[in-house]
Amino acid sequence: MKMNAYHRDRSLAHRISVVVLTHNRATEVMHCLSRLLALPEQPGVIVADNASSDGTVALIEAGLPGVRVVQCPSNLGAAGRNQAVACVSTDYVAFCDDDMWWDAGALARAVRLLDASPRVAVLSARVLVGESLELDETCVRMRNSPLESRDLPGPQLTGYIAGACVFRTDVFRAVGGYEPRLFIGGEEELVALDVLASGGAIVYLDSAVVHHHPSPARDSRLRRRLLARNAAWISWLRLPWRDACFTTGLAFALLWREGAFARDALAMMSALPWALARRRVVPPAVLEMRRQVHDAELRQKKVDQGAPS
Repeated sequence: MKMNAYHRDRSLAHRISVVVLTHNRATEVMHCLSRLLALPEQPGVIVADNASSDGTVALIEAGLPGVRVVQCPSNLGAAGRNQAVACVSTDYVAFCDDDMWWDAGALARAVRLLDASPRVAVLSARVLVGESLELDETCVRMRNSPLESRDLPGPQLTGYIAGACVFRTDVFRAVGGYEPRLFIGGEEELVALDVLASGGAIVYLDSAVVHHHPSPARDSRLRRRLLARNAAWISWLRLPWRDACFTTGLAFALLWREGAFARDALAMMSALPWALARRRVVPPAVLEMRRQVHDAELRQKKVDQGAPS
């Protein structure tokens, strides 16, 4: 039985590919790739290298000739994934970052679920963090999603984790992938809104596991500012003006606390003409889904803080 299951998984190599995003983290990406190449599903692996200067590309090409490397002309942030997906020929594409990797069997489960559930456009996996295998707090919220999930294979979501998801390849291309201007930080929210607006469903798949060993090479202050800026931009692009004004106010407040208001607020506001030219508010049904999720999270926060709900 084990041998038959192995051969079934091998056939999945023609159904699903994995795209890995990396930038100047050669050690981490080599570890990630060694894990992916050992998967029983034997998916094709494509690295989107965001113009690394630490020898990443040479290291991969010398040590892992079976891995395809797409060299981006500059650091494109999340949009580097778009360059790699252009090379994908399979029905489905899984994503992970260079400090993450898929568990054995997870991709096979994703393929079977997507084959059986044509409405589902995106699967978001269960993420286990570090050696302790602690469940990522985002996955806790996903598991407890308040949205109606009838006829879906898991809890319905309004978002997903960019480094731990599986897309129908044609859906990713149809929504245009990641917006280059957002660079990195909450970039998946815009894609999620467009997927939902097109009628696709995003589902949490608890049985598909991704391991995450966060790299120490992170600038947390910069990431907070990018998250705030991108949230404002996405609200300008897709949400009603009331929501957009509120999100912009939150961004201003964070930039002020971070001591970067003069420079970053001006840069953020300079994108307003760009956003207005591309503004397309999502349908009311999507806005209602977002409201339900927000209200449920607010109630849970009150419970966690010991306040009456």
